[in-house]
Amino acid sequence: MIAKKAPNPIDKHVGSRVRMRRMMLSMSQEKLGDALGLTFQQVQKYEKGTNRIGASRLQQISHILQVPVSFFFDGAPHVAGMQRAEGLGEPPSPAYVSDFLASSDGLALTKAFMRIGDSKLRRRIVDLVEQISASEKR
Repeated sequence: MIAKKAPNPIDKHVGSRVRMRRMMLSMSQEKLGDALGLTFQQVQKYEKGTNRIGASRLQQISHILQVPVSFFFDGAPHVAGMQRAEGLGEPPSPAYVSDFLASSDGLALTKAFMRIGDSKLRRRIVDLVEQISASEKR
């Protein structure tokens, strides 16, 4: 029996970003698959990172999901063996943001928050949540 190879961390990240954006648009895996000429099972494999998404396919997905290709790499993990340019420090990881947005609570909260038209009210909600979280630390 051949041991299953673990998905590449970048492939997993890109797949999770595809899933997050698809869910933000309330699009099913089947609908995305139809637009790509694929089965929903293939979309599932892309989203889990078990199948790598090629460049032309990623371009196609970005068009369907209405985001730039770079969206899928935002917050991608640093992979050992890849060199950074001299003088550049390690950027802070925004992975916690994508993890939050990928959760059902995070997605629901974000969608509801974005429907609030009054910017002052949104600011007051942010202030309230910050006060609640500060009191939780005590």
